[in-house]
Amino acid sequence: MSVMPVTSHAPHLGGRSGSLPQYRAETLATHGVVAAPHALAAQAGLDLLKAGGNAVDAAIAANAMLQVVYPFLCGLGGDLFAIVWDAPTQTLIGLNASGRAPAAATIERYHALGYETMPRYGIHSVTAPGCVSGWGMLSERFGRLGLARALQPAIGYGRDGFPVGPGLHHALARMDQASFTHSSFRENYLPDGRILAVGSLATAPALADSLMRIASDGPSVFYRGELGRRIAAFFAREGGLITEDDLAAHLADWVAPITVPFGGLEVCELPPNTQGVTALQMLGIVDGLPLGDDPLSAQTTHLEVEAKKLAFADRAAHITDIERMRVRPEALIAADYLAERRALISPDHASATRATAGFTGDTIYLCAADGEGSAVSLIQSNYAGFGSGLVVDGTGISLQNRGAYFSLDPNAANALEPGKRTLHTLIPSMALRDGRPAVVFGAMGGDGQPQTHLQVYTNLLRYEMNIQAAIEAPRWVHGAEEPGQIETLRLERRFPAETVEALRAMGHQVELAAPLDSEMGHANGIVIDSEQGVLHGGSDPRAEGAAVGW
Repeated sequence: MSVMPVTSHAPHLGGRSGSLPQYRAETLATHGVVAAPHALAAQAGLDLLKAGGNAVDAAIAANAMLQVVYPFLCGLGGDLFAIVWDAPTQTLIGLNASGRAPAAATIERYHALGYETMPRYGIHSVTAPGCVSGWGMLSERFGRLGLARALQPAIGYGRDGFPVGPGLHHALARMDQASFTHSSFRENYLPDGRILAVGSLATAPALADSLMRIASDGPSVFYRGELGRRIAAFFAREGGLITEDDLAAHLADWVAPITVPFGGLEVCELPPNTQGVTALQMLGIVDGLPLGDDPLSAQTTHLEVEAKKLAFADRAAHITDIERMRVRPEALIAADYLAERRALISPDHASATRATAGFTGDTIYLCAADGEGSAVSLIQSNYAGFGSGLVVDGTGISLQNRGAYFSLDPNAANALEPGKRTLHTLIPSMALRDGRPAVVFGAMGGDGQPQTHLQVYTNLLRYEMNIQAAIEAPRWVHGAEEPGQIETLRLERRFPAETVEALRAMGHQVELAAPLDSEMGHANGIVIDSEQGVLHGGSDPRAEGAAVGW
């Protein structure tokens, strides 16, 4: 066996695991890696790579498979965002495939319907679904095998059956008890009132048929064809506002990522309507702070949490549809502004809550990189679990409740308006070294997503952990169960006792969570060592996923 010469590069990536035990090894490969929150989805993506596809083909295949086997975190009725590095053209580009409020969705209309605040669930929490348009644009511009081929693994499992995992079982049990669960959901997911047992075989024939229709007729069938007409008819029957015209008007957009320097790399996120600016603010503020020697120290955690509070205050004040924003996103991540925000942090006292963040959020994040150098960071969601609690009859299409993020306060930055995109929690990420991908990363978790981005990037770049160790490391999340409640700092129980006590002494309202708590988000990532030609994959043990390589 011969050994390739080892070259060093700064900052170190794919390095040590730190002093913490590591539950899984990194996945190391050269031809490709796919990391996803369910093992069958990761394998579906890898199968596309082995069949001659590229990272985009793999990402779409994995996303479609997740809609079959992990439908409580994503679906055809939800939105999608992605960042793509296309090696053949040396192109870095973002995709915003989020939907807009219907043309009839005015604050006055919602007041007339009896709402003082946006409904969290139900037919009036739904915005136009963007996922299918995102698949189509990604496949057409960058894919190699075509959309129909990428959807085949999901269609096969939907028709032939798949084993039910614990996440799906528990999600169905919750929906069975939820007050907002609609009869259309029960007919699709709870036939005869049965909650599918872990390990039982289930099928998703209606969803498979919808995927097959998209594969044969193209994405336009979802917006201007048979599926679109069925969606609009469902809304008309249920008294909703989305019409055929709203679906036909939907467009996804190619966008330029925005960046800040952190730990020697350029971290890329998507511009608003995503909260990517929030993640970049947190990273930019922390990059100039004296963190402790240990990622789990009170000093490190305190400073990170304080940066979170400042960034979320700006999120509440400014972030919405970029076309309706009152400030430029770039102004919020300018070096002088970040320095001003950084100066507001006390090194040893917790500040008051500035804008409440929530704990809930159900999403899938996946990433793929191929041996030719292309990489995809993709995130997709129906928002709160199964979304609105509605499924379009006979289609398997679970409708998102992303509209719940709008405000009915006309003075709020994210006030509801016809045709407007709401503030979005979904944030794929990628970090570059010398203009080329070095890290492909993201996580599910609603308002927790930028908090996870901060912690994992810090673990990678400040504390030189490998990608698996950085994802597994104990995490915190800062938020509240409901808007207006006192925010608490939840720490996984693997944090040292002395850190917990020191944070309480600083004034943080600390609660302890399970050692590997799903509430902390499910992260996946790939570190790209371009000098060695090796891909390092990591997948979160908080989910049912895997990083698989070839």
